[in-house]
Amino acid sequence: MEPLPAFPLLSEWGSLQQHPSVTRAIVPHSSPANDPLQTAAGVYVTVHGHFYQPPRENPYLDAVERQPSAYPSHDWNERIHHECYRPNAFARVLNERGDIVGIVNNYEYMSFNIGATLMTWLERYDVEVYQRILEADRRSCDRLNGHGNAIAQVYNHIIMPLANERDKYTQIRWGKTDFRSRFGRDPEGMWLAEAAVDYATLEALIAEGIKFIVLAPSQALRCRSLFEYDADRAWQEVGGGQIDPTRPYRCFLGTDSTAFIDIFFYDGPISGDMGFSDVVYNSYHFAGRIAQAVRGDHRSCQLISVATDGETFGHHKRGTEKTLAYAFLKEFPQRGWTVTNYAHYLSLNPPSWEVELKPVTAWSCAHGVDRWQEDCGCGGGGGWHQKWRRPLRDALDWLRDQLIKVYEESGKSLFRDPWLARDEYIQVMGDRSPAHVEKFLARHRLRKLTGAEQVDALRLLEMQRHALLMYTSCGWFFEELSRLEGVQILRYAARALELAGDVAAVQLEKGFVRRLSLAPSNVESFKHGATVYKQLVLSAQINLEQVAAHYAISSLFTTYPQQHQIYCYTARQQDYQLQRVGALTVAMGQLQLTSEITWEQTEWSFAVLHLGGWDFHCCIQPFGGRRGYGRMKEELFSALHQGSAAQTIEAMNQNFDGSSFNLQNLFAEERYRIMGLLTQETLLRLNQLYSQVYRNNYSVLMAFRRDGMPVPQELQAAAEITLSHRVLAILRSLEQETASPANETSVMLRPTLINELESVAIESHHLQCQLNLSEVKPALEKLILQSLWQILHDFNPQVIVTAVQQLERLIDIGHQLNVSVSLDRVQELYFHRFHSRIAPLCLGWLQRQMQQNQEASSSCSLLEISSVKQLLRLGQRLAIDVNPWLRHLEMS
Repeated sequence: MEPLPAFPLLSEWGSLQQHPSVTRAIVPHSSPANDPLQTAAGVYVTVHGHFYQPPRENPYLDAVERQPSAYPSHDWNERIHHECYRPNAFARVLNERGDIVGIVNNYEYMSFNIGATLMTWLERYDVEVYQRILEADRRSCDRLNGHGNAIAQVYNHIIMPLANERDKYTQIRWGKTDFRSRFGRDPEGMWLAEAAVDYATLEALIAEGIKFIVLAPSQALRCRSLFEYDADRAWQEVGGGQIDPTRPYRCFLGTDSTAFIDIFFYDGPISGDMGFSDVVYNSYHFAGRIAQAVRGDHRSCQLISVATDGETFGHHKRGTEKTLAYAFLKEFPQRGWTVTNYAHYLSLNPPSWEVELKPVTAWSCAHGVDRWQEDCGCGGGGGWHQKWRRPLRDALDWLRDQLIKVYEESGKSLFRDPWLARDEYIQVMGDRSPAHVEKFLARHRLRKLTGAEQVDALRLLEMQRHALLMYTSCGWFFEELSRLEGVQILRYAARALELAGDVAAVQLEKGFVRRLSLAPSNVESFKHGATVYKQLVLSAQINLEQVAAHYAISSLFTTYPQQHQIYCYTARQQDYQLQRVGALTVAMGQLQLTSEITWEQTEWSFAVLHLGGWDFHCCIQPFGGRRGYGRMKEELFSALHQGSAAQTIEAMNQNFDGSSFNLQNLFAEERYRIMGLLTQETLLRLNQLYSQVYRNNYSVLMAFRRDGMPVPQELQAAAEITLSHRVLAILRSLEQETASPANETSVMLRPTLINELESVAIESHHLQCQLNLSEVKPALEKLILQSLWQILHDFNPQVIVTAVQQLERLIDIGHQLNVSVSLDRVQELYFHRFHSRIAPLCLGWLQRQMQQNQEASSSCSLLEISSVKQLLRLGQRLAIDVNPWLRHLEMS
């Protein structure tokens, strides 16, 4: 018998993330005295990914709303996550047959920065990927002498040379604090938004203890050796991008030899090729392109450093996360290169050269930083101008300066040091629990604050947070002000304006809008920034009255507990009564709303009338006391019992002098949900009708298909709607079975349901139906994943064979229905459990067989190994390379 596979490896690669051989695999073989992880020797490679998405949260809800342009995803964060962030956490290594031989966490081997706002979103949306990123940094620290792959980023991606001094420091401090709270260590390096830098920014970075930054080669002006005796001591002009990027440089502030920061310049041509050529689609070609940068001048060590947007790997260039994984674990080590990061390389090879930078530069603008303030042509397209950039910048600068006055004047009576409070407010942004906020306020308050003063203190800090968010660089990056990015930063500005008015009663909006009117839009219907602001920003503002209306209308379709969270608001139900008379439904209640961000608290009375269908009438007003509220409730329900919609509406209007709302005023997500509920009854009736038409005309349909004649559109539609509905109904029944296991054999699904699903798939194929699969795809993927989890969790040999066959039938059904089922998470689950359960069983069985220990081969063991063989065949089906293990078992 041939040798056993080396557990826990799968074929050659195996568990690349969990086995000690991974560490050895990415370091060239060397003696301990010449270990490149301990002593600078040979060629080092660093691939840096700048992972970033602009903050997209609604300023009033602290949540990302649906973005139709990202369809079929909910929003652009979600779409790019599924194309890039998650694939890089679970990057596949494939063999020549396309089977998975390894799943690699790319973040463990690449240098990276992930913006704080994006990390906040990841933590909420996909904690598994979030934890993989943190784990990757810890593993890289272990491998690289305490130097992790992650570096920090200025907080919300503002262009640092265009920021005032105080904002520069806050951006750095917020970036550092957020990084420390997540990665458990201080950052050694920091990524500057768009690599935009000037000497004032360097001064702030040095003061805050940042050791190094990464820039483009075009940002260097001149360089020279640090050593006086060196022949290269004279300054060398490198302003055209000629600087040698294979070494780190030291940049001094003036003549002070103690004030410096180290700088890495990435290889410009290779980095450009990564973004704009096909070089990253093939690991061999990628490594070959990097090899062209290796200097053959017999230097003891050199660093080939490349950098690009992290979204290149998977989002901009699909599947290229696999290129990285194979390069890190195979191509680079085969060439004798050491995979490292900037901090580790700097610890082995401190700078021996110094550099001076050009005064003001960025990596994505050939005109300094004019892309974020002038009509310089960068980022333009389609003949559109960017004359709006300068007026937008001026309007925001004016607003920032006005808000500084409000903050200092109002804050001096609340905070010991208002600007220190702002710098440390990042601690609250990561944990808004009442106890944590109270500790923060106690630490910074000038004196004991009243409840109203606490609200004002938090409003002021939120005002400053939004004043920083409104400078997010994406607002200027593209060709038009009215794009999503420009509108988003104006929404932050609007929120800052509103908070300033709440605290100080100042009216700044007119002055701001007047300045925006000087920003010409390329879109004729907008004309200028003031119209963009009025149509796209003001229309999206939300107040507490709207939150109360949202609660009131939603309460007709949701049984709320006494306390419920609505985005960033806590709703406490003080009273609630619902009555139905005929087609009319009325709910009336008393509600207390509290913002978890500003602690603002209000009480409301509401009444909502549903006349049926899409007709709602909702009235809201501040709570005026129990006696008045009781009288209103009595009059309203008395009118309802008359059975007259007109009298009920009249009673509502007589008792409520506040605003009125309807379904359109609900927040988008809840509006879509209720619209779906309202159409359910209609759709059910239509489905029944279509189903009857389909049953009555099935033989007619088949005759048309048999004779190759066009099927009447009405009959084809009836077939497609009926079969789509049946598929979804069966899947939901199967999903309920897996979600609610009744006994130890719950791993089994009802065969009759699977048979029925197969029959529908065959029927659909024969009738050439184009089914509506928008809900079928996620439901089928979830069912397959749940089924596999149940099989691997229970590991019941008595039913595994049948359960695996059922799971494979579900996969087949997806193909029959032409559903492009994603098996990514199924593969990841199987891969993980292979090492923790399946492989040890295989290894133990094979070892006993080799030792000819017949006593170990009990009937139970035979049954168990039969189950393992079935699981290995499932692995084959999932495109995972388990062939060596299966081959050994079948030979034993």
